[in-house]
Amino acid sequence: MQDQLTLYGQRFTSRLLLGTARYDSPSLLSDAICAADPAVLTVSLRRQVLGSKDSGQSFWNLLHQTQRTILPNTAGCLSAGEAVKTACMARELFQTNLIKLEVIGDEVSLQPDPFGLVEAATKLVKLGFQVLPYCTEDWVLCSRLMDAGCEVLMPWAAPIGTGQGPRNPRGLRELRERAPQIVLIVDAGIGLPSQACKVMEWGFDGVLLNTAVSRALDPVRMAGAFAEAVKGGRSGFLAGPMIVQETAVPSTPEIGRPFASSSQRLEGQAPGLMRG
Repeated sequence: MQDQLTLYGQRFTSRLLLGTARYDSPSLLSDAICAADPAVLTVSLRRQVLGSKDSGQSFWNLLHQTQRTILPNTAGCLSAGEAVKTACMARELFQTNLIKLEVIGDEVSLQPDPFGLVEAATKLVKLGFQVLPYCTEDWVLCSRLMDAGCEVLMPWAAPIGTGQGPRNPRGLRELRERAPQIVLIVDAGIGLPSQACKVMEWGFDGVLLNTAVSRALDPVRMAGAFAEAVKGGRSGFLAGPMIVQETAVPSTPEIGRPFASSSQRLEGQAPGLMRG
């Protein structure tokens, strides 16, 4: 059976989600999408609305041609009320109940507002939205979001756009252990393919990227590198990594060694023969 990512009943063969902001040109974005082969493309409603009519239409046409699932987000919203209104506009524009929910509590770190996030998620679930909240790894916040009806959570690795990688590895791994059934996608702060591979090895279900690809010197090559890293990390997790040991463990068995130890030679014992 093929290993697939499931988001609110929709199945995807890829576990990489890709943002569409800050690319130098539409053609570069298109090429990066082809290289990444993502399950989902995230789109800011503000990106669509604030652009000129012609640029907005060309951007929408590009997304439509990719035939990817679109995940609109409420980027830039600073209150629950603003996020709910933005989500309702996004549903009308993009014709989808999927919404990446962002309620920013601190404009410096862009850290999510835990109170506004739970409030907005609760209202949106009641309105029939399929909510994917951008959150931290805090267990209390995540449990409240699950109680509100969120089937997918998107904890950050580090502040948006920093590329620092997981700043709280222990917290992320504990979240994965305490919520084994919920879909967890690491969103924000991933800067290198090795970091994406690492969180996938921890058992996370997917990775969402934007800046790490769009601001790379070669976004297309970086998109491909991340695609391979996510696949490799997932395969490593499914394979079942070895248990870490505190002391060295020989990979060659003691019995049947081709050469005798120094003590054996001193005692005049013949060396054993290699078996097999």
